[in-house]
Amino acid sequence: MNLSILNTEIQSYIDDNLNSNVNTLLLKGSNFTSVRTKEIIEQIEAKLRCKNKLPTWFETKNIYYPNKLNIEQTSSEITAKYKSSLISGKSIIDLTGGFGVDCFYFSKVFKMVIHCELNEKLSGIVNHNYKQLSVENVATINTNGIEYLKSSKQKFDWIYLDPSRRHDIKGKVFFLNDCLPNVPEQLELLFNHSKNILIKTSPLLDISVGLKELKHVKTIHIIAINNEVKELLWELEYDFEHAATSIKTVNLKKENQETFQFILDSETKNEAYYSLPQTYLYEPNTAILKSGGFNEVSFQLKIAKMHQHSHLYTSEQIIKFPGRTFKIENVVPYNKKTIKSLGIKKANITTRNFPETVNQIRKKFNIKDGGEIYLFFTTDIQNNKLMLITNKINTHKKNRM
Repeated sequence: MNLSILNTEIQSYIDDNLNSNVNTLLLKGSNFTSVRTKEIIEQIEAKLRCKNKLPTWFETKNIYYPNKLNIEQTSSEITAKYKSSLISGKSIIDLTGGFGVDCFYFSKVFKMVIHCELNEKLSGIVNHNYKQLSVENVATINTNGIEYLKSSKQKFDWIYLDPSRRHDIKGKVFFLNDCLPNVPEQLELLFNHSKNILIKTSPLLDISVGLKELKHVKTIHIIAINNEVKELLWELEYDFEHAATSIKTVNLKKENQETFQFILDSETKNEAYYSLPQTYLYEPNTAILKSGGFNEVSFQLKIAKMHQHSHLYTSEQIIKFPGRTFKIENVVPYNKKTIKSLGIKKANITTRNFPETVNQIRKKFNIKDGGEIYLFFTTDIQNNKLMLITNKINTHKKNRM
């Protein structure tokens, strides 16, 4: 760490140039002798990335930023806050501490938090920043978290890990046994120190693959922000049986929070209802699409699927739904002449279980993107290709399903 970066004059320069062209700044250079221009540019780039992702850090004075890759890899505040709402207790250890965002929020619900980080510089940065953030119950330790556990006899209420998905040989990886640390190999060690483990993984990890790699998975949390899945959380409890594993999906939005949950085995036991298009159309959010709980959506919410493979739902009466809701204005058979005769020039287009892409449809019918009309091209239960003309219904009431 070059603490000269925290000089008042340099901090002002960083703030004044957050929206400047960094290449121009680099070529121009700076008049500061204690800090290289490249170091200042790194602070500017990293801080700018925190503006929306980590507003608490962005708005706090004298925060020292690591390189922008560390910022990219860290949890956002919104997901870290959600994690802290799931667990609590006296003690937790984060074996892969990183920039310390998760530990910051864990410190609000645990009496004692240990932050392990192998990178010496990053560990020092986190320690400095916690002082600026007035965090007093987190111990930052520059060490390999797994090795720390091996040499410790301490028990924790929870262990948290966010395994690195960058492999020295394989590059970017998604299977847990390719990540560092290799969690499947270390499960016995982890359970020797805690009965409860929380693991963050890539949203690209296949749920069935993760279940094969891990043991005692109690709950899988699928977290989306504004309809984009950001991470999976695997909650492990010692001696818990896979048969009762539950799936909890959450879509965190500015105006509300959409949630849906089910027992994993119920998806194959409970049957969906099916129907031709009715009055309302429902499109599940991406967290539900990731979960694969398509029969459960129909079974629990008492709404009909339009086709086994379409993952669109319909009902006669409107319901609160964890996703987008539309009023069906017209159902049109997929016929080129018929659709062209409607004269639709601008619309939002979605395809589900349909042989043509959105771009192909736009080109074929010369329909521009945008407007108030939402067109769904899909297949019904009689295997007929349809175009549904709909209007979006905005529902901002909090969902609790």
